Amino acid sequence: MLPILIMQIFLFPLTAGWLMDVWVNSRRTLALQETADNLGSSLQQMYFTLNHVTIPAGTITQKANVPPFIETYPYTGNCTLITVLSPPANSSKILKLMLKMSTVGTTVSTSVVLGPNVQWLGSIFRSNSTAAAIRANKLSSGVVQLSFIG
Repeated sequence: MLPILIMQIFLFPLTAGWLMDVWVNSRRTLALQETADNLGSSLQQMYFTLNHVTIPAGTITQKANVPPFIETYPYTGNCTLITVLSPPANSSKILKLMLKMSTVGTTVSTSVVLGPNVQWLGSIFRSNSTAAAIRANKLSSGVVQLSFIG
């Protein structure tokens, strides 16, 4: 009976610690995914706002409405624009947004569907930057360019 009690003394704290690590990682991933979805939705709304024919050429800059840290960790983000069909077909494009907490290795992604006249200007989102924002620029040709600033 004594060996079982001694084993429980060591096993219980190890198991509790392992379960807490799983719970903390899940909570952190969920918070980062919610942030990615929010950022993706903001990019999509800015595109659709400028894409309307009644909106003249111009630039909109919107401060990113996301937390600068998730559980004291900063994160970075980047986007990739994917064309659904081959270029001659005037098809929609998918903007894939990836957020990463380099410190702990947590990575999430989300995708938003945009129209055929969108361009992504390569840029990186830094959550802890005081100037972190999204920029949408409508050209006179009707092309909408999206990017991160800050």
